[in-house]
Amino acid sequence: MSITTAIKQEARTLGFDAIGITRVSNAHPPPAAGDQQISHPLNSETAAPQHLFDRLTEWLRRGYHGTMAWMERNPNKRADPCQVLPGCRSLISLGINYLTDHRANEQPGYGRIARYAWGKDYHKLFNSKLTQLEQAIHRMAPDARTRSYSDTGPIMEKAWAEQAGLGWIGKHSNLVSAEYGSWLLLGEILTTLDLETDEPAADLCGSCTLCIQACPTAAITEPYVVDATRCISYLTIELRGDETVIPHELHPGMGNKIFGCDDCLDVCPFNLRAEPTQDGIFQPTSWSLAPDLHELAKLDESTFTTVFQHSPIRRAKHQGLLRNVAIAQRNLKPPI
Repeated sequence: MSITTAIKQEARTLGFDAIGITRVSNAHPPPAAGDQQISHPLNSETAAPQHLFDRLTEWLRRGYHGTMAWMERNPNKRADPCQVLPGCRSLISLGINYLTDHRANEQPGYGRIARYAWGKDYHKLFNSKLTQLEQAIHRMAPDARTRSYSDTGPIMEKAWAEQAGLGWIGKHSNLVSAEYGSWLLLGEILTTLDLETDEPAADLCGSCTLCIQACPTAAITEPYVVDATRCISYLTIELRGDETVIPHELHPGMGNKIFGCDDCLDVCPFNLRAEPTQDGIFQPTSWSLAPDLHELAKLDESTFTTVFQHSPIRRAKHQGLLRNVAIAQRNLKPPI
């Protein structure tokens, strides 16, 4: 059994649903901002960092990252794993299915929370599995160096997952898997090992534009490009401040959404095929599946901390959630 096959087998034993590998060893580092752009041949070994760097810097230039200042730091590093782990030769992309077979309560008076936040915060689970897989790799190859991340490091994980064959980046800018739809949480292990690679995924979106049409705030400005400053996920989770920081014309489009948004995912035909997970960590609570806006509006900070102690919802913070709830309550009131 090759070490590549052994790593993939171990990953599935640990509970990863999707795994793919891409090579990054021969990549040329992208130029520093302001330097002359260099054109590289379009193949998986040399073009990826340059392509990612160009795409990232253009997105930043448009200001689509909003207040997420960390996106501006070291774009070279974000685009090139070799600058994160010197000597990196392969990137192992991993996915965990978080879709459950529950349906959100859409009755009046209830808010809507994105599916990934229905259960417990997945980072601890993901990090634990990544650590165990790294330990297994080190047993197989003691001299190998590794570094892992689960949505927390300077890695453009969706782009590398596409290169590793986990799926393709859809027109809504999320990864789409032919098997799991867009319901995959992503992580990766960078390693100095030279592993066997998988074929990059083909884009199967075709002429479909359902996700673009479904976005209630027109955040998908063109296919494959999202303006985060209009995206409900950004507005309800990452953006800090009171109601005035959210442009008033975007309030109606937010509807009853108080933490994230799944609208562009819900309409994707590939998401209708995905099988739900039975993993208990992703199963919803009454607070996440049927969040009563009236009850949430009364939460003090101490209760908020207790209720959402192990939930991704805590990222919005108490003040942010109350702001989102207030907007949702006004949106549910009939116009005068």
